Amino acid sequence: MTAIRYELIKTCKQTGARLGKVHTPHGSFDTPVFMPVGTLATVKTMAPGEIKDMGANIILSNTYHLWLRPGNDIIREAGGLHKFMNWDGAILTDSGGFQVFSLSDLRKIEEEGVHFRNHLNGEKLFLSPEKAMEIQNDLGSDIMMAFDECPPYPAEFDYMKKSVERTSRWAERCLEGHKRPEDQGLFGIVQGGEYEELRKQSAKDLVSLDFPGYAIGGLSVGEPKDVMNRVLEFTTPELPSNKPRYLMGVGSPDSLIDGAIRGVDMFDCVLPTRIARNGTLMTSEGRLVVRNAKYARDFRPLDEKCDCYTCKNYSRAYIRHLIKSNETFGLRLCTYHNLHFLIKLMEKVRKAISEDRLGDFREEFFEQYGFNKPNAKNF
Repeated sequence: MTAIRYELIKTCKQTGARLGKVHTPHGSFDTPVFMPVGTLATVKTMAPGEIKDMGANIILSNTYHLWLRPGNDIIREAGGLHKFMNWDGAILTDSGGFQVFSLSDLRKIEEEGVHFRNHLNGEKLFLSPEKAMEIQNDLGSDIMMAFDECPPYPAEFDYMKKSVERTSRWAERCLEGHKRPEDQGLFGIVQGGEYEELRKQSAKDLVSLDFPGYAIGGLSVGEPKDVMNRVLEFTTPELPSNKPRYLMGVGSPDSLIDGAIRGVDMFDCVLPTRIARNGTLMTSEGRLVVRNAKYARDFRPLDEKCDCYTCKNYSRAYIRHLIKSNETFGLRLCTYHNLHFLIKLMEKVRKAISEDRLGDFREEFFEQYGFNKPNAKNF
């Protein structure tokens, strides 16, 4: 028995999207799913019980940040990340690779790993596939991610080819360095930018290593959405149908639906919590910036079609007042709403798949949300 098992329940006849369930040592979750991000062992401003009440059964935490603060040794001594943060559902941890490449301007990539500087204090650090496994083994997450190189977008073909080859070699070292395969599943990460040849080669390399799941990395990094969709169309068919597929760092409503249509099972992003802290909300009728002056006397809920705690109890005018006054409660209310919106959106996606009508649901949602309008504002 592997730590992670994927159960395919149904394929949508209209789109080919997958309805499934992922089983982990800390419970199961239905897919396609949006996973809230708890970078530093907390989903910002939210209590674990609130996240669970929304319907989330898996969250993410960040290997790089927890390595720096409080330290993987402290979390290990606490009994692992689940006990440390009082979360009894599943946890996925990334490898730290994205943060190394996105937060540190001074870095040197070698075959052994990456030399870089701590973004907090400038201290010299080194992260290798083996070190990334050691940290995640200490954290005790249900799903771990292999350490990969995260190339910039756009990147030349020759550079990307070398990067993909290095990521494949590092994936092998991650498997060798993983010390807890019986209770932690390790996912490989497919890279290759927008190049079909390289994506297929990366997928072939990783599938040959027989990971229990596969992530698609290097997307949602500045490329147009039609490019992301095209890459998914020629990448997901290369991945095993009996294992979960995870699109990293994607959280806008349109991309969640489009990704599910292209065979993706799992998504995550800091988007809903980040924009909430600026008073920007996702609603059934599109983006709403509640801090704008026009909402000062608007006593309607954020979304009249939403049944979340925020919308059932508070008005736009009150939330605007809190945000303008820098009150933490305002950030909490906005965060609660955005996370609830995406979690419930994926419930609707799963229902549409079960009814073989995800294509119709997409058209209805896009029309109501305003994605079909000229100059529509997205996130």
